[in-house]
Amino acid sequence: MKQPNITMFVKELSVRISREVKVGSIHIIITTVLCLSMALFVVILAMFINDHIRNLKTEDFYFPQPNTFLPHSPSPSHSYILCNSSSSSTSHLPQNSTTIGIALAMEIWHSMSDEELMWRASMVSRIAEIPFKWTPKVAFMFLSRGPLPLAPLWERFFKGHEGFYSIYLHAPPGFTKEPPESSVFFHRRIPSKPVEWGRASMIDAERRLIGNALLDFSNERFVLLSETCIPLFNFTTIYNYLINSNHSFTDSFDDPGHVGRGRYNKRMWPTISLSEWRKGSQWFEVHRNLAIDIVSDKIYYPVFKNHCKPPCYMDEHYMATLVNKLQPERNSNRSLTWVDWSKGGSHPSKFVRKDVTQVFLDQIRHGFNCTYNGVTTSICFLFARKFHPSTLQPLLSMASS
Repeated sequence: MKQPNITMFVKELSVRISREVKVGSIHIIITTVLCLSMALFVVILAMFINDHIRNLKTEDFYFPQPNTFLPHSPSPSHSYILCNSSSSSTSHLPQNSTTIGIALAMEIWHSMSDEELMWRASMVSRIAEIPFKWTPKVAFMFLSRGPLPLAPLWERFFKGHEGFYSIYLHAPPGFTKEPPESSVFFHRRIPSKPVEWGRASMIDAERRLIGNALLDFSNERFVLLSETCIPLFNFTTIYNYLINSNHSFTDSFDDPGHVGRGRYNKRMWPTISLSEWRKGSQWFEVHRNLAIDIVSDKIYYPVFKNHCKPPCYMDEHYMATLVNKLQPERNSNRSLTWVDWSKGGSHPSKFVRKDVTQVFLDQIRHGFNCTYNGVTTSICFLFARKFHPSTLQPLLSMASS
């Protein structure tokens, strides 16, 4: 009797084991399928997120320049601004992974249209207080017809002051020559378009420079320069002069002659009246609030574009009239860039090697009187033009003094 019972027990056990193995195999297969499905889902999700982030980086956000986040240096006194001409030590940006990432991102310029650029540049933070330490910067905006022959002079001017300035270069679209990586002008060209002297395209280029510079929120002052401009003082003096000024420096005056009021077009009325019409130098310096007003202008710019054509030159009238309309009380009504119009004609005098002497430069630096923050000073010009490439060597030899 025991043998059949044992045989039945073995058979029942075999059946039960086979059933368990089958069930276990099914569980293993189901688990494997679920794991593979989850892994595939994670991979697809990661690819989607990565692609979305890449699009945001290249289209929707602007990366500030690598020298944006710096500790704020104490503001000097007025006497220091006007009298001290020695270089001071400046802070440098730490070379960490974040800095490198921002620097790499800055190498890819945006592909925005002018309209989109102006829209984004006109945005203002609704919280006035910045929630971290920062250093206000001066945006040096070069409107150039091509190469920068005086670049070595500017290289010496900027050396040692990283974090206190930004550089933007608007050159003809066909000009693609890039300076060496060690240059402060390396990868500083903005998306540009052709520029024709005296036409609306000149103002478009200026607004394009301002718009790009406004995307970096740490830029507080905006200076327009050309490839023929030189600095008349060292960086410390110019930086302090601009950052501590209560006014913008845009030449704006009422000229009753044929090259002033004589260029006014009656079709501009009533948006712009003859009494509001102004003339001035193209080379301006403005604070951030005024820069935002310039790129935001949708009222006066179309009127100028339609009705100010040669012999009416927009670069001599648009900015001068606009500033007089928008913020006359915050403008000094003078330019910081010295030019010589004594010989007459449509263009100022150009200076060559033999013209550059210490006496000549000192006359520009201290030969005038003007008002700065309500105080009379002899420092009225910080820059000068038009200097021929042949002046580079004598200027470099005198730069240290």
